[in-house]
Amino acid sequence: MYAMRIASPLIRLHLFHKTQLQLQRLPINLTRRPFRTTTTIMALPPKFAGTAKQLAPPQASSHPSVIPTATHTFEIYLDYVCPFSAKQFKTLQSVVFPLVKANPQWASGLTFVFRQQVQPWHPSSTLVHEAGLAVLQIAPDKFWDFSQKLFDDQEAYFDVNIVNETRNATYRRLADLAGTVGIDQDKFYKMLVISDKPGEDGALNIGNQVTNDMKVVTKMNRLIGVHVTPTVVFDGVVQDTSSSWGKDEWDAWLKKNVV
Repeated sequence: MYAMRIASPLIRLHLFHKTQLQLQRLPINLTRRPFRTTTTIMALPPKFAGTAKQLAPPQASSHPSVIPTATHTFEIYLDYVCPFSAKQFKTLQSVVFPLVKANPQWASGLTFVFRQQVQPWHPSSTLVHEAGLAVLQIAPDKFWDFSQKLFDDQEAYFDVNIVNETRNATYRRLADLAGTVGIDQDKFYKMLVISDKPGEDGALNIGNQVTNDMKVVTKMNRLIGVHVTPTVVFDGVVQDTSSSWGKDEWDAWLKKNVV
């Protein structure tokens, strides 16, 4: 062990020089590539594009060949079974969106992103957010409509109302809810249902068809460090907003920040 400690710096130095030589032999392409004129949204994988909402087309960049079109980003972290999240979502739809639509500059310069935030002290939180992820796979254009329905019906998924219900039974109810916004209920349910048989390799924690997406969303949120719901992140910075705000507070906030 002592000999290894002595040799380690020499080994690292050898590997460093070897890497430098390899890099020197790599061909370098100095041809300039123009930027594409596309809307940029903070850390939003294409498969989650349905979580984004723009109330008007973004204004084109004044230098389209050099600088891509960009907007302010209003990310809102919500939990489907959090009462304060439901309140915030309702305010977003009934107050914030109308204010933004009424101002063409705001509407073309702002992108909203719904960030799904699982709160594990609510056991059903994982299940309802899996439902949201299933919608993003099946019909991403219906994500916001489904979210509205789920918030309206959130009490049906509170602790007392699911404690004696099996996991798959909850998925079946969520499938029925998805059907109210035009989503194929059977396809939706098949994405979420958990088999009572082990996997081919004998695995018992087999998950469902949205488990991998849930892992990605959870990892992204943990990197940001969001804990409380709702939380607003504007252009990458956590904001001191409140779910109790009304029209006056949001109008003042928008005037200050969306410039």
